[in-house]
Formats: sequence, structure tokens, C-alpha cells
Amino acid sequence: MSFDMNKLMEQAAAMQAQVQQMQEDAKNETAEASVGGGMVKVTANGAGEVLSIAISPDAIDPSDPEALGDLILAGVNEALRSANAKVEAKAQQMQADLLGGLGLPGLGG
Repeated sequence: MSFDMNKLMEQAAAMQAQVQQMQEDAKNETAEASVGGGMVKVTANGAGEVLSIAISPDAIDPSDPEALGDLILAGVNEALRSANAKVEAKAQQMQADLLGGLGLPGLGG
């Protein structure tokens, strides 16, 4: 088995470029979560940023502000989880593609 260091370095540079691209793409990967029967809708991206929160007037009960806080928290967490899951799935596919392309034993390909 031969080992080509130049090929490995080229693939490492390609991997770095793909990781940077993936980080940029994560900002564009969005997910929306709707909680409380649609009373609170949250949109987040794969970079961990909450992009929007929409609150139905029906969700606003002045005598129970904790309930609204709970809905917002649940919506934010679910939107972030969903967006992160999309990014993770793409990252795993990219990793499988890259490792398979290295042609190293036990790493796919």
C-alpha cells in the first residue's frame, strides 16, 4: 500500500474548505417549531441563532406570564434542536464522503 502525502495534504485542504462552507451553510439551514397549538412559533438557524418568534394574542394571559415564558422557551429549544439536527445530518454525510475519499483502511471507501 502506498501513501501519498501530497494527496493527503490536498484532501486536508479540501476538507477545511468544506468545513468552512458547512459553517456558512448552517446559517441558511432553518427550522421552525410551533408549540402550544400554534400559539408560539419560533424560527432558528443551524448556527444557533433565533431568527424570529411569533406570539399569538391568545398566548398572552396577563394572569399567567409564566405559561407564555414556558411556551417561548419550549419553542426556542425545539427550533434550535431541529436546525442543529439538520446541520448534523449534513455534517455526517460530508464526513462519510471525505473519509471514504481518503482510501484509508477502516474509514470507508
